[in-house]
Amino acid sequence: MSFFDLDPIGWMIVGLLAGGLSSLLVRGRAARGCLPNILVGILGGIVGGTLAKGAGYGDPGGFTGSVFVALLGSVLLRLALEFVDRRPRR
Repeated sequence: MSFFDLDPIGWMIVGLLAGGLSSLLVRGRAARGCLPNILVGILGGIVGGTLAKGAGYGDPGGFTGSVFVALLGSVLLRLALEFVDRRPRR
């Protein structure tokens, strides 16, 4: 079972977990809160899954593998958001 094989509720659960964990790993001001975490996690799952397939890795291997791939994609997405959002810090 991969991220793409999950139903929308599964996407939200994986997205919440991956987005929440990535917010702990990448400190910044972009995309904070429950809904932004879910969206970053879901988009991170798509980014991570696409990168993993492009690198030649197969199925992530269940729920835990899906969360790991989504976490990696979410971290990359958060870093990109922080790079784009270059407002001066107070």
